Amino acid sequence: MQPSPNPTKMRPLSAILFGSRWLQLPLYLGLIVAQLVYVVHFMKELVHLIERLPNLHEADIMLMVLGLIDVVMISNLLIMVIIGGYETFVSRLNLNGHPDEPDWLSHVNANLLKVKLAMSIIGISSIHLLKTFINVENLDVTTLKWQTIIHMAFIASAVSIAWIDRIMAHSDHQPPQNKH
Repeated sequence: MQPSPNPTKMRPLSAILFGSRWLQLPLYLGLIVAQLVYVVHFMKELVHLIERLPNLHEADIMLMVLGLIDVVMISNLLIMVIIGGYETFVSRLNLNGHPDEPDWLSHVNANLLKVKLAMSIIGISSIHLLKTFINVENLDVTTLKWQTIIHMAFIASAVSIAWIDRIMAHSDHQPPQNKH
């Protein structure tokens, strides 16, 4: 019986290729800085809403609150990309048993991450479209039409990604067919 090869010992080219995943680390750190920028932006907009509150109409409040929700949804998207992308493409976070571990992280993979990102983009687009419809009297028909078309394209893309992911997952679980 031969001993199994040492899993940590790699050939030099394999080690370089595998190690290149760490080049993504600055990208994820940059996204953390972008997250901080969104926190500052959110706080400024919240203070702006509170300061102007006595002079605002309900539609104006709704538009400003939707802007805050939009920032939160973009921030959620950033967290998914930072944590999910790092866990999927760079290195394990080893959060098993941590009380704050997100449920979705335990079964994240590149395909699931794509579906979740697509759904987040649809949510963000929905907020923008709702803001547009609340402010419809100030916009031209062409703007309304294109925003709706773009939103529908996001939905079609997300459905396509989810459908392809489902087909791929189903085919991964099928036993090989005998071709007699």
